[in-house]
Amino acid sequence: MFDISQLLLARGEMLATAESCTGGLIAAACTDLAGSSQWFERGFVTYSNAAKTELLDVPAALIDTHGAVSEPVARAMAEGALARSAAQASVAVTGVAGPTGGSADKPVGTVWLAWCVDGRTHSALHHFPGDRAAVRAATVRLALRQLAHLLRE
Repeated sequence: MFDISQLLLARGEMLATAESCTGGLIAAACTDLAGSSQWFERGFVTYSNAAKTELLDVPAALIDTHGAVSEPVARAMAEGALARSAAQASVAVTGVAGPTGGSADKPVGTVWLAWCVDGRTHSALHHFPGDRAAVRAATVRLALRQLAHLLRE
């Protein structure tokens, strides 16, 4: 976390988060650090499809076509977080934390992540093992680790 705060401060930038399966855990990890108001702008917890559409402007047709747990939706969430905030960087996650809700195509542990940094959107698919808490914790770690990596590039 310290690395992300220093990187954002050095760039004079703010961060916004858009979370579904983590339910605000990324924002909580960010704001656990004293002084985070200098670099953390806001977090969106958009657990339902309606919230993704209403708060982040994710097109309902995109969700209908690809499902909420998909690359296009994760990317739209990250881009929507920037458009609906004063931040210059964002991270978004959408996935199946379990223990129910999985399918053959998207089993429990499937998570799409997306980041907007320097005007570019990046995305990645991961399959995390473990129970609900493990999937959510691993998602938070990867989301923040990759954000730090992108901010360093």
